[in-house]
Amino acid sequence: MLKYEAEAVDRVFHAVADANRRAIIERLTRSPATVSELAALLGVTVAATVQHLRVLQDSELVSSEKVGRVRTCRIDPAGLHNAEAWLTRQRTAWELRLDRLGAVLGDEAKESGR
Repeated sequence: MLKYEAEAVDRVFHAVADANRRAIIERLTRSPATVSELAALLGVTVAATVQHLRVLQDSELVSSEKVGRVRTCRIDPAGLHNAEAWLTRQRTAWELRLDRLGAVLGDEAKESGR
């Protein structure tokens, strides 16, 4: 894995490690929301919500646009694609290892049954 790919995956996992950020993501999967709506959902200040949104935007999980004084946020699947690709590689590697272990254990069972 290239360094920038690893850093992108690190940012995603860091972002979803926080319960408030996961709540924001869950809310945005239903529809776009304003920063004020997200702050009310979390029960925190707008400033705290903006900090959470920065982390989510840096990890490419959320995007936003400002029209006048209102910033609207929406889900951005790019970050999830990075994490999904990493998880798929890990799952494949572990499945191969477990298959090899199963084959070794199966061979030992056959030999001990002789």
